Amino acid sequence: MPKIGALDVSRLCLGANVFGWTADAEASFAVLDGYVAAGGNVIDTADSYMFRAPGNSGGESETIIGDWMAARGNRDSIVIATKVGSLPQRAGLGGENIAAAAEDSLRRLRTDRIDLYYAHKDDPDTAQEETLDAFDTLVRAGKVREIGASNFSADRLRSALEISERDGLASYVALQPHYNLMERVEYESALAPVLASKGLACLPYYALAKGFLTGKYRDDGPAVDSVRAEGARAYLTDTGRSVLAVLTEIALGHEVPIASVALAWLAAQPTVAAPIASARTTEQLADLLPMLDLELTDDELRLLSHVS
Repeated sequence: MPKIGALDVSRLCLGANVFGWTADAEASFAVLDGYVAAGGNVIDTADSYMFRAPGNSGGESETIIGDWMAARGNRDSIVIATKVGSLPQRAGLGGENIAAAAEDSLRRLRTDRIDLYYAHKDDPDTAQEETLDAFDTLVRAGKVREIGASNFSADRLRSALEISERDGLASYVALQPHYNLMERVEYESALAPVLASKGLACLPYYALAKGFLTGKYRDDGPAVDSVRAEGARAYLTDTGRSVLAVLTEIALGHEVPIASVALAWLAAQPTVAAPIASARTTEQLADLLPMLDLELTDDELRLLSHVS
C-alpha cells in the first residue's frame, strides 16, 4: 500500500466534497460503503465542505462521515484527512484558530484523532512558525497523526519544511495540489522536485479535471447535468480531444471505464500516493474503483504522457 508519513493508504482517495452538497446522507453512506467494500480506506474532507451550498454553514461533509463511521463501527480501519483554514468562521492558519478548528472537526467526525490534517491553503498573514507550532501541539497531544499542506507554492512548502526541521516541529508529509492529465506543468516543474527530495506524498485533487477525464464531455456528447460541467468543457481543446482518444483506446483494451485509466496514470506518476476523486452516486463510484487494481503498461503511460 502507498504510504503518507506513517499512514498506510489505498491507491485511491475518496473525495468527500460532494457529501452534504450534491449527495445527501443516504447517497453518501452508499458511496462510502461501496468504496470501503472495494478496498479503499482513505477519505478526504474539510471543515469548509460545503459551506457554499444553499442552507449549509460548513462541516456537513465531516458530519456525514462521522455519522457513517459511528454507524459502521469502522473508525480504526479508515484514514481520515481533513483541512483547516478555508471555512469563513475558522479562516486562516493562526494558532488559536487551528486549535479551535481541530476540536470542531473532531466533534463532527465523532473521533478522537485526525489521521492527516491539512493546511487548506497558505496563509501569508500568519508566520509559518506559529502555524507549525499549532500543528505540532496537536500531534504531540495525539489529536493529529500527520500533517499536510494544500495549495502551497514550492517556495512556501520548502520554507515550511525548513522551519519544521530547524525547530524540531511536526513536518508536512503530504501535499494536495491541482494535478491531472490536463494540468501538469506547475506541479511537475516546481512542486514535484520538492516532494521527491523531501520524501513527501502527493494526493492530487481535481484528478479527473472536473469530470472531463471521465469521457462524458465530448463535442457530440449529450448535455451533462453537473455543477462542474462548464469547467470540464473548458478542457475540450485539441489536446483534450487527443487525451480522450487515447484514454478511450486504453480503457477498451483493459475493459475498464475511462476515468479509471486517467486515475491509474496519475497514480503511476513519481511522488503520487493516491489521487483524490469524488462520486455522488454508486454509479459514478463504479467508474473509479477499477483503478485500485489497474496497472498500465509502460507504453500506455508514455503515450498518455506524450499526448497530454
